[in-house]
Amino acid sequence: MELARYATTVFGEARRTPGRHGYNAYFPAPIPRTLDLAPQTIVRLSEAEAALGRLAGSGRLLPNPHLLVRPYLLREAVASTRIEGTQASLPQLFELEALGTSPNADVEEVVNYVRAMEAGLERLQSLPLCIRLLRELDAIILGGVRGRERDPGELRQSQNWIGAAGATIETAVFVPPPQEDLGPALADWERFANDEPELPLLVQCGLLHYQFETIHPFLDGNGRLGRLLVVFFLVARGRLPNPILYLSPYFEASRDEYYARLQGVRERGDINSWLDFFLTGVEQQANDALARAERLVDLREEYQERVNASTRSSATALVDVAFESPILTSRVAEQRLGVSRPTALDVLRRLAALGILTEQAVGPRGQRRWVAEAILEIVAGDSN
Repeated sequence: MELARYATTVFGEARRTPGRHGYNAYFPAPIPRTLDLAPQTIVRLSEAEAALGRLAGSGRLLPNPHLLVRPYLLREAVASTRIEGTQASLPQLFELEALGTSPNADVEEVVNYVRAMEAGLERLQSLPLCIRLLRELDAIILGGVRGRERDPGELRQSQNWIGAAGATIETAVFVPPPQEDLGPALADWERFANDEPELPLLVQCGLLHYQFETIHPFLDGNGRLGRLLVVFFLVARGRLPNPILYLSPYFEASRDEYYARLQGVRERGDINSWLDFFLTGVEQQANDALARAERLVDLREEYQERVNASTRSSATALVDVAFESPILTSRVAEQRLGVSRPTALDVLRRLAALGILTEQAVGPRGQRRWVAEAILEIVAGDSN
């Protein structure tokens, strides 16, 4: 980490740690409670606020918003873990849930992310955004997967750094503050997360994410946890009724720029460029989530009309199950509908006859699968 690249700004400074074995590290300052935003950042903020408002409104007005929550949560989980190097896909995740098979290492990391999201949303009903919550979630993210040997859920007691594979502390791109400086930095982060500063909410959210990634308080899991915090903050502050915003696909698609904009704040204090990037992501992903929601609602109405015109109520209920889990088995249908295996098979065949499901080849364990292909395409496909 080259000290010459770092200017001293209101966001912090880089310097060498004392002692014979000193090294270069970055020491973040307390998060600013006020900022002078550039004109283009104010425009980006307005556009992001409008898009987020439209998405939040749809979440309140949809007849069954819970049908979107899990598919959107899984979409976020897959993209966030891909940034860390996994190769899991959303269809893989749906198939895992349907067949009940054991996940491979990459899929297990995604499953842990989902567990952390669900646990965090539940804990936010009784806890604020705080260090205790962060520790609990880091333990879930790293439980039993890559990084499990790196003290999951414990604030680091040694120095970490960010760089290419094989980088040392001397050749790292970025070295966060030493472990003895974590306490004050995290205390300030926690106060900022729960205060009402003189800043727009989305600007506060962008600063929280930046500062968390800069502090890097755990030996592993910081990236995934930092991205989870964006949704947690917006839900906790009442800006989203449900976790239906997924920023990680945007970060994944622009991974190099994502890291460069964060680094630009550390090196030059270029907060406006980071906020422009972050707010553009909020706008784009809110619009994408809303467009998918509208397509799913239209498709649900079409399917319900087909079902109501030709079959029984249990098939109507299974249509909604397919929107949550587009890959189904007779076991899933049996459990979700509370019916016998023959009845479950009959309902699946009825939906296949109506063109809602497509029966697939027998799976690796001899299980028959039915896929709601149109739903899966909307949920898992690229943006239109």
